Amino acid sequence: MADTNVNTQVNPEQNFNDLVRVRREKLKNLQDAGNDPFQITKYDTTHHSTDIKDNYDELEGKTVAVAGRMMSKRIMGKASFCHVQDLKGTIQVYVARDSLGEEEYAAFKKDDVGDIVGVEGTVFKTKTGETSIHATKITLLTKSLQPLPEKFHGLTNVDQRYRQRYVDLITNPESKDTFIKRSKIISTIRKYLDTQGFMEVETPMLVSNAGGAAARPFETHFNALDEDFKLRISLELYLKRLIVGGLERVYEIGRVFRNEGLDTRHNPEFTLMELYQAYTDYHGMMDLTENMYRYVAQEVLGTTTIVYNGVEMDLGKPFERITMLDAVKKYSGVDFNEIKTLEEARKVADEHHVEYEDRHKKGDILNLFFEAYVEEHLIQPTFVMDHPVEISPLTKRKPDNPDYVERFEFFMNGWEMANAYSELNDPIDQRERFKAQEEQFAAGDDEANHTDEDFLNALEIGMPPTGGIGYGIDRMCMLLTDSAAIRDVLLFPTMKTID
Repeated sequence: MADTNVNTQVNPEQNFNDLVRVRREKLKNLQDAGNDPFQITKYDTTHHSTDIKDNYDELEGKTVAVAGRMMSKRIMGKASFCHVQDLKGTIQVYVARDSLGEEEYAAFKKDDVGDIVGVEGTVFKTKTGETSIHATKITLLTKSLQPLPEKFHGLTNVDQRYRQRYVDLITNPESKDTFIKRSKIISTIRKYLDTQGFMEVETPMLVSNAGGAAARPFETHFNALDEDFKLRISLELYLKRLIVGGLERVYEIGRVFRNEGLDTRHNPEFTLMELYQAYTDYHGMMDLTENMYRYVAQEVLGTTTIVYNGVEMDLGKPFERITMLDAVKKYSGVDFNEIKTLEEARKVADEHHVEYEDRHKKGDILNLFFEAYVEEHLIQPTFVMDHPVEISPLTKRKPDNPDYVERFEFFMNGWEMANAYSELNDPIDQRERFKAQEEQFAAGDDEANHTDEDFLNALEIGMPPTGGIGYGIDRMCMLLTDSAAIRDVLLFPTMKTID
């Protein structure tokens, strides 16, 4: 009697290994016959797939050459079809034995989905109206030794998509589109800033003092100098040195590194843009931000109305401008103008179940109220202005209210998108602020700034009144591409190593 409990399922790992073995055998046969595809050094193309589709009337009947990855293949006796995917899209190829030749057609039949091929032929449309290439020559350019995943319908495992971005880009067109848009976003930012007279610069990533932001740095050791260094957490202090040097409008787009957790909006290395403009203030930075966001959305998306996770945000209207005090009063009902002492601030925090630490001062508690009550409501583009001095060590005080500073944070979708100041250029005040930060560090705040003597020296040389701002480029890309997580807009996000 037959054993009905025998497992007749194919072992996926064994099946994969068999496929790999067959492909390696095909490669060896090609090499033995003197047709090693890895010996080919170049292939001249004339068009991309979408160029042919978009210009069919002009190209019909003409010879074209495309190159890309074969994503499907259908053998039908003396004639076959395949689809070739390049940077811009996919095009169908009609492969007939009579056009290609007996030997070449036999060789094509042995090619695998995933192989990279060059196709030369004439442009035509099939009976169903699909723009295609009638192949006269097919060249195997690269032999793929592993099959594409998921029967070539897309890499769906999210963790695997991040770890094997190269496969994700092949099998998920929406992922490729996201990164093409990201590139265009960054180039459009550069284009806009060029029109505003800004100069792009580069500053050090390895620094002895990682300042300019509230974050814990990564540390490393430089063997040649036998010195410890940190990876930068911000671009600020070096860019301000350039303002001191007379470069009146500067910006940098670069990676910064913060030793913090991972979530949908945070990666330990991310892309930051900071810019500084002499002879303006934080109002100038608001105007620049509003105009730049509007310009980038229009250029990249063709509209100033964006939709993220089903929520519509309008960049075409004037952005709301509200002080932190007014925002906290609006959404929590607490008026910090009426709170005069730290004890009163702690009391109202206790009443509203806002947690604080012993080291926190009145301004810190105001900020905690803002985070607890306000941020989630800031869906439409909003500038939140005039922050407490305690949380703004590099910012000019407001002349009429020195407990607050000329600073704003830009919010959309409940996220902080940018942070800007009227930059502090008083070296005496700046030294006192650094001193307060050192005290915060000693009290347990490992994200506090440390005194930067060379930066103080630069301020003593003299920095003009300056407006400065930092933009989270990755979050901007998330919003403009409707991407759920920061890892979806980072080509190679930080991942835990698999043992």
